Amino acid sequence: MAANEPPVCDFNWPAPDFRLPATDGRTYTWDEIAGPRGTLIMFICNHCPYVLAVLDRIVRDAKDLQDLGIGVAAICSNDAKTYPDDSFENMIKLAEKAGLPFPYLHDEDQSVARAYHAACTPDFFGFDADGGLQYRGRLDASRMKPAPKDAPRELFDAMKQVAETGEGPRDQVASVGCSIKWKPAA
Repeated sequence: MAANEPPVCDFNWPAPDFRLPATDGRTYTWDEIAGPRGTLIMFICNHCPYVLAVLDRIVRDAKDLQDLGIGVAAICSNDAKTYPDDSFENMIKLAEKAGLPFPYLHDEDQSVARAYHAACTPDFFGFDADGGLQYRGRLDASRMKPAPKDAPRELFDAMKQVAETGEGPRDQVASVGCSIKWKPAA
């Protein structure tokens, strides 16, 4: 399983809209997710060892960011036919088991992942209150194993800065993870 790395932040790139079903039975749009002080969109999945290694930290940081007025959602775009662990039914199970405090959205046709140019899981997109991209970095120094507990909370700190100033840090370290599992070309 080769690691994949997304590009660095394209500052002020506008957030693409979406309308996706969630594991809680609702359907969400960008406007329903967006927070008054910014928005975090994460591309994750159920089987990726990079995601599973930090899922507890993702939940912790999401809760803390929501307290700061940041809207948060995660999206699974993987091809569930090839990767059945990433089926919608298994997404529901993961959301319940992990106690996800944010909507976990299903991008079955992969159009949202393509619109966002998502590259890997996890892939983090942090937007300011106006929907301009301010962060496309990693959660922290974790890879397939969690970083030490005292590792800097890079995603949290960046999004806290976005909430306070409207701007993300200029120095960002790209996330690393498994590639998005794209469907075969039709």
